[in-house]
Amino acid sequence: MKKAAKTTVAANVDEYLQRCLPEVRTALKKVRTAIKKAAPQAEELISYQVPMYKHHGALVCFAAFPGHCSFFVVNKRILEEFKEELKPFKSTGTTIHFSPEKPLPVELIEKIVKMRVQENEMAAMVKTKKKSAATKTGAGKSAGAGKIR
Repeated sequence: MKKAAKTTVAANVDEYLQRCLPEVRTALKKVRTAIKKAAPQAEELISYQVPMYKHHGALVCFAAFPGHCSFFVVNKRILEEFKEELKPFKSTGTTIHFSPEKPLPVELIEKIVKMRVQENEMAAMVKTKKKSAATKTGAGKSAGAGKIR
């Protein structure tokens, strides 16, 4: 039995896109541009072998697969929020499937990314407030700290 050739993970998004078929590359470049426009502050990286964008945590990802492309929105609530606009597309979990022939509208990608930025910024703010409150009240000290023995 022959072993499958092991492919290396792309080092960056440019390399990932270069490995895609030309029509898929064109579609994914539009997704990438829309993400960067909606979240210029986001960090672009390869995570789980696909392009990911982070800002106070994961925002969105995209990927190419045989037969379709995927846009991962990370939060299921997003699919509910944009249910009407996503009707022409198959979606499961936190993933929206599309193709070069039937691409996701750029405006929709931008709206989704902006909403994800807001969600992550709000979550980061809440986390910071909780941390600050815990520090002020002394919560989080190790057990037994400050006891006289």
